[in-house]
Amino acid sequence: MNLTLKIWRQANAQDKGRIHTYEVAGISEDMSFLEMLDVLNEQLNELGEEPIAFDSDCREGICGTCSLMINGEPHGPEVTTTCQLHMRSFKDGDTITIEPWRSSAFPVLRDLCVDRSALDRIIQSGGYISANTGSAPEANSVPVPRDDAVRAFNVATCIQCGACVAACPNGSASLFLGAKITHLGELPQGQPERWSRVVDMTAQHDHEGFGGCTNIGECAAACPKEIPLDVISQLNKDLRTAMRHGH
Repeated sequence: MNLTLKIWRQANAQDKGRIHTYEVAGISEDMSFLEMLDVLNEQLNELGEEPIAFDSDCREGICGTCSLMINGEPHGPEVTTTCQLHMRSFKDGDTITIEPWRSSAFPVLRDLCVDRSALDRIIQSGGYISANTGSAPEANSVPVPRDDAVRAFNVATCIQCGACVAACPNGSASLFLGAKITHLGELPQGQPERWSRVVDMTAQHDHEGFGGCTNIGECAAACPKEIPLDVISQLNKDLRTAMRHGH
């Protein structure tokens, strides 16, 4: 495939930045999206030009590092991560626009790389659980109802990529926050700090500059791990309960 790429270039956080246009040829439909960018960067290196900075790590859809807005959609047209998006999702001659996540809480560092440490600080604000787990317990020593265990596992698949924030017109991280709150809220080990945790993490979310949730649903539609929208309902329910308890 021969493609036209319109890519956001920004030298640093202070630079205004703008879209640059590049042509790439001979792209295989079996390449991943990041491999296609690798080909472009090899071309730029050969020309003595500055390669495009973008984030990646495992390239297996696990770590959440890859974070590109592709034709206006977080991670592109498929329900997957950017690294697992393949070029067969595009056609020969296509023009593809590639931008970084857009959120005031995710400042651009360079080109397509943004600072997502605000999500780390939300996690840190939740603190630790005080349940003494000791050594590895017997599998059935702490009974957990099957439905609770399945739900906790499903929401724990959140990889903290930030696609929900990039997709939300309000720039809210409520889907991410709801997943983290629900994960521990479904398990007995998460109960001791349940109410203080939701208050502290919500406060940190707002302090970081994320917007409020208005239940538009773009976050769940863009989530590569298909975190359900109802975790936001659980987040709001826990927050109301915490407030009634005086936290």
